[in-house]
Amino acid sequence: MSVNRRDFLKTAAATATISLGGAARTARAEPSAGAKDGHYAMLNDATRCVGCRACQAVCKREHELGRAGANALYDMPTDLNAHSLTLIQLHKQSANRWTFVKKQCLHCSDASCVSVCPVSAFTKRDDGVVAYDPGKCIGCRYCQYACPFNVPTFEFDEAAPVIQKCDFCKDLRLAKGEAPFCASVCPAGAITFGTRGAMLEEAKARIAKNPERYNPHVYGETEIGGTSVLYLAPKDVTFEQLGYPSYEETKPFALQETIQHGIFKYWIPPVALYASLALVAYTTGRKQRAEDAEKEGGQQP
Repeated sequence: MSVNRRDFLKTAAATATISLGGAARTARAEPSAGAKDGHYAMLNDATRCVGCRACQAVCKREHELGRAGANALYDMPTDLNAHSLTLIQLHKQSANRWTFVKKQCLHCSDASCVSVCPVSAFTKRDDGVVAYDPGKCIGCRYCQYACPFNVPTFEFDEAAPVIQKCDFCKDLRLAKGEAPFCASVCPAGAITFGTRGAMLEEAKARIAKNPERYNPHVYGETEIGGTSVLYLAPKDVTFEQLGYPSYEETKPFALQETIQHGIFKYWIPPVALYASLALVAYTTGRKQRAEDAEKEGGQQP
């Protein structure tokens, strides 16, 4: 029987579905270490921030990031970029009410960037820092698409681009036993650094002491498994109004992550898939050659 191109593609598609479906059913995402009280952590108190941007300026200077754009005298980014690892954003609730909030990498306890990176350029350190190794990065930018807070940025204007994001000043400060630069220069006490357990305790103490001042929720305590950067907001101001989405305790891409990990773990499913397709191609070709030979033999006098 002759096998045409359509039959071949149907067979190949069925084989691929069976292979991938089996992988997805048996897939399990790598277990998360979870949020730990001993992890490094930062508490950003939006009720104290005065918008001076001292944190933003010292971060640029000490990390030698330079300025974004052509203006060398003044730099005021509206969002994180390859030249700005942290910034202060103004969110207006009304004509007479506004809030400044610090934006940066939240160093998630179950970080999506760590999970999706195919070459382990992102890692979650034992001290809670989500670190990035540019020497391993292949520029796929999966981390950008996976991050629920849109934090990782890419150096589009560089010949050899890398990903940029806050690293808690792990080499410049943490290695010396010192707090990140931003926490050390804040004149209003809006940025506090320590262990996650201590920062949660401090945040809840502030809420209990001044309930009329604070939103009762500590953002980052439970969101997507917990983060190492925690936030306090003014009373009657939601975190959504400050640019931080409402998330459950599990990651928004948990299902996709489970499937991906199952498909690519040990590279066995992809190898099995290609082997199955090769077998289909070989079997189909063999039948076709046999039929062609039979037709040629029947046509000879």
